[in-house]
Amino acid sequence: MALTAGIAAGSIALIGFGLDSIVEVFAACVVVWQMRGALSAERDRMALRLIAVSFYLLAAYVTVDALRDLIGGSAARESTVGIVMAVLSLVAMQWLARAKRRTGEALHSHTLVADASETALCAYLSAILLGGLVLNATVGWGWADPVAAIGIATLAVREGREAWRGDRCCATDSP
Repeated sequence: MALTAGIAAGSIALIGFGLDSIVEVFAACVVVWQMRGALSAERDRMALRLIAVSFYLLAAYVTVDALRDLIGGSAARESTVGIVMAVLSLVAMQWLARAKRRTGEALHSHTLVADASETALCAYLSAILLGGLVLNATVGWGWADPVAAIGIATLAVREGREAWRGDRCCATDSP
């Protein structure tokens, strides 16, 4: 829905938000793959790297498109659907991220904690997206959309780096 709304409005921030949803599903699939196999540090490391790469790909795409919009002066149109989605997502993703993190820490699963970070990123993305869409809709700041998209990409790079390094986890180094 976010991708469709983003394409209709010409909003790279909304498209980036929709792509993040795809990354979220991918990360969840990686978590299931990792937990269904024999638990090992190597399998955990591979799962974290897959999640990290998904963050980096999202960041690269969104950054390039946002810069193209900023340089080319392309402005997104108003998206009421996008604003409503951003508000609903902001509330839901904060709750879900906390629940995933608690579960990941209790299970000593680096992968589930990384997935929780991706979900937390989605909450931050929702706030950034909401800001860009509201500024564009209320005061006509067309540049707010690609700037919001760059904020989304920046968070994605940070989360990717942390997943790659395995920085966000529980007290133990292995499951």
